[in-house]
Amino acid sequence: MIFREAQTADIKQLHSVRMSVNENVLPDPTLLTVKEYDEFLSVKGKGWVCEIKDSIVGFGIVDLEKFNIWALFIKPEHEGKGIGKKLQNIMLTWYFSRTKHRIWLGTSPNTRAEVFYRNQGWKEVGKQPNGEIRLELNFEDWKKKYFT
Repeated sequence: MIFREAQTADIKQLHSVRMSVNENVLPDPTLLTVKEYDEFLSVKGKGWVCEIKDSIVGFGIVDLEKFNIWALFIKPEHEGKGIGKKLQNIMLTWYFSRTKHRIWLGTSPNTRAEVFYRNQGWKEVGKQPNGEIRLELNFEDWKKKYFT
């Protein structure tokens, strides 16, 4: 497994990973454009990928403008291998090195993703207008979880 910074040349593979998931399914692939991926990778934040045999099997993108995890997706056949946890740790380390502002994300309720984030110390703070759960993690809780 290789973890590295995502590049705009990776966007096609990122979208392929995004469309492969069984939970938090995007109902319409055209809802995400190349321009949006590029903007999140180049302007709003930063992303990382996990590659196995030159194929991207997971990725995560953090948004510094809205203080959130914009994406963290793993191909279903690669779930449970620690890829999501490693990508999350890379993103959070980078994020909290630039700001101490609490970070948030939205995820569908009653999913493996919800359980994953709760196990990583994220706390539910409400519901999003689209029905997703809003979870947050502050700097101090992250620091305690990963550095004590």
